[in-house]
Amino acid sequence: NLNPVLLQNAAASDPDNAHAFPYMWGSIGIGYNPDKVKAVLGSDAPTNSWDLLFKPENAEKLKACGISFLDSPTEMLPAALHYLGYPVTSKDKAQILEAEALFMKIRPSVTYFHSSKYISDLANGNICVAVGYSGDVLQARSRAEEAGNQEKVAFSIPKEGAGSFYDMMAMPKDAANVDNAYLFMNFLMRPDIIAEVTNSLGYSNANAAATPLVDEAIRNDPASYPPQAVLATLYAVPDQPIAIQRVMNRGWTRIKLGK
Repeated sequence: NLNPVLLQNAAASDPDNAHAFPYMWGSIGIGYNPDKVKAVLGSDAPTNSWDLLFKPENAEKLKACGISFLDSPTEMLPAALHYLGYPVTSKDKAQILEAEALFMKIRPSVTYFHSSKYISDLANGNICVAVGYSGDVLQARSRAEEAGNQEKVAFSIPKEGAGSFYDMMAMPKDAANVDNAYLFMNFLMRPDIIAEVTNSLGYSNANAAATPLVDEAIRNDPASYPPQAVLATLYAVPDQPIAIQRVMNRGWTRIKLGK
């Protein structure tokens, strides 16, 4: 019952899906305040495209209301590589440096790099655009609605494609009680059970048979359950060799320092 597109992406870190299965998953896209972005860029603002941030002229205008990116070179540099038309798994140092240069062009317009602060800042209207995890952006939307502070929060998966992430379920090699572990994993694979988990956490699950059992508000939200055509544009990034990770980490440090 597992969605084949999601299984294929998860296989980036678990070849042939031999050792684990997706528990919860999400995408890395653009969280934004529709009203504030429209006020700055007009009604035709490209909120469904990486152009919103990677075009310096757009980022420069959005600087006034605040921009944030995840503090994660292994997720943000592949986004830039993908935007430039390069493989997200590129080991070509010249291509990685080009992705770094793309960030450097917009660096003066970026408010900060952080992997959680944007949740409250989007909800409170302190920033107007954040590249973040789908579930976190939806959490920001819920907080804004609960607070009744008039701030609107939306989420888009850029049309060019975006990263995805997977919380995986696996058994330790030295598990003390293998039989019970399999029982628990099979329990979580039941559509009625994994649907309850999604309803509680707000994150999507990969079990297609569970979708009709998920709360209507969640399953009908394309941010949580994208249509198949959008799913096909998502990619996963496997761990890079240590040498390439060093190149990316050094480049990210330069980006954050702005020099």
